[in-house]
Amino acid sequence: MVITVKFVGAFRHYSGAGKLELDCVGLTSVGELVNELIREVPAVEGVLIDQQLENPGPNALILVNGREIGVLDGLETGLKDGDEVVFVPVVHGG
Repeated sequence: MVITVKFVGAFRHYSGAGKLELDCVGLTSVGELVNELIREVPAVEGVLIDQQLENPGPNALILVNGREIGVLDGLETGLKDGDEVVFVPVVHGG
């Protein structure tokens, strides 16, 4: 199963690529994909994963085939061959 992963903004810088094609044999959800990305591209962990929550939610808007995972099943959103997952950084300020 091949998943296309796209990085926008700072995620592109830390990943070293704007786009990756990952062979995701055995991965069934976005959460599992995030864990695989951290194994494949360790530099993204610090900017993608919120250290207190151990979750990418506060730091990234994650889209699967153009739909934000919050309106799907969150990190449990299922993946299938040919899906496109986009990671967009969330900017916090005050």
